[in-house]
Amino acid sequence: MRRLPQHIGLLLLIYLCFISLGLPDGILGAAWPAIRMDMQQPLAAVGLMSVTMTVCSAISSLSAATLTRHWGTGPIVATSGLMTALALLGFAHAPSFGWLLALAVPLGLGAGAVDASINHFVAEHYSSRHMNWLHGFWGVGASTGPLVMGAVMAQTGQWSAGVITLGWTQLAIASVLWLCLPWWRRPLPKLQRVTPAAPAAKHLPLTRQHPHAAWLAPLCFLLYVGAEAGAGLWAVSVLVQERGMGLARASAGLSLYFAAITLGRFGVGLVAHRMNNRQWVQAGLGLALAGASLMALPLPGLYGIAGLALMGLGCAPIFPSLMHETAVRFPAEMARTLVGRQMVFAYAGGSLLPASMGLLATWVDLSWVMPSVAVLLLALLLVTRRLDRIT
Repeated sequence: MRRLPQHIGLLLLIYLCFISLGLPDGILGAAWPAIRMDMQQPLAAVGLMSVTMTVCSAISSLSAATLTRHWGTGPIVATSGLMTALALLGFAHAPSFGWLLALAVPLGLGAGAVDASINHFVAEHYSSRHMNWLHGFWGVGASTGPLVMGAVMAQTGQWSAGVITLGWTQLAIASVLWLCLPWWRRPLPKLQRVTPAAPAAKHLPLTRQHPHAAWLAPLCFLLYVGAEAGAGLWAVSVLVQERGMGLARASAGLSLYFAAITLGRFGVGLVAHRMNNRQWVQAGLGLALAGASLMALPLPGLYGIAGLALMGLGCAPIFPSLMHETAVRFPAEMARTLVGRQMVFAYAGGSLLPASMGLLATWVDLSWVMPSVAVLLLALLLVTRRLDRIT
């Protein structure tokens, strides 16, 4: 039997890391209606947890480069995986909301370190196709997590049982990562990356006439991630409390949302050459806005799930296309600075905007959450069109 080539075996391990990274992402969205009833918390309390995890992820992402230089990618990923698994198991046994908030810290720190270190490693050693598929495998985990939560909660009636199941799954993956640490120490060839075509530089002087373009680009990430994360966090609550749907079916609808993002990214990776980045962004926004609008209408729950699926398909190409287009819009030095700024805005959008939706649901009404997602997507459409015109 032929031995699996080293770079392929390590690549499969890396894909497993990103499945593990995605697994906990849907927990709050799927289980919050049950958690808040058990712990007698208002709707907006989940926003505090979301902000805590996102801030911790941002901190560990910024520290990942320094940690990786000292310890290497493998130990950082294995340690982060173990930290995430233990945090989930503790999460399931938390006696109060304060404990949930405390456990959100290691959960966020572990996720951010894996995200940053693996992205850098793949960019250095593997092709852009594998980078796109890497984020597709995140979607595999993100769509599986709510599905597992919904199924276990339907059988046991306890949200903690679903979190325990995911916690043991994470622990098993962490064990594999520790056992495979020697794989990371073997040398791999560095790939030569393709730089943007020279003609794109013709558009760059325009940014000097429009300096606000350097802020419009990060603003796109704040709006997009806020809309995507807001839908993921609040869709189940809307379907259960506003549309009268059962928790298990609503959780399955959330899994469909993440699955649509996942399959969409794998599919776009295969046919990306047929349109440029800007065309993919506009096409994706059109679908996502249509899906969010359908979800926002006071229709039966199945229409809401259909809207979620449509929004997921639309969301698929937006983030990677916007990120890839940064190197085309701006000079190289400016692009490097903007990529970091865009990630900060993305973290801010993923934490602050869903939390704001929680305040809106508490102070006004839960039915206003999905219309606010549609407004964010509409604002993103306007901002991207303005950015396209001036760059």
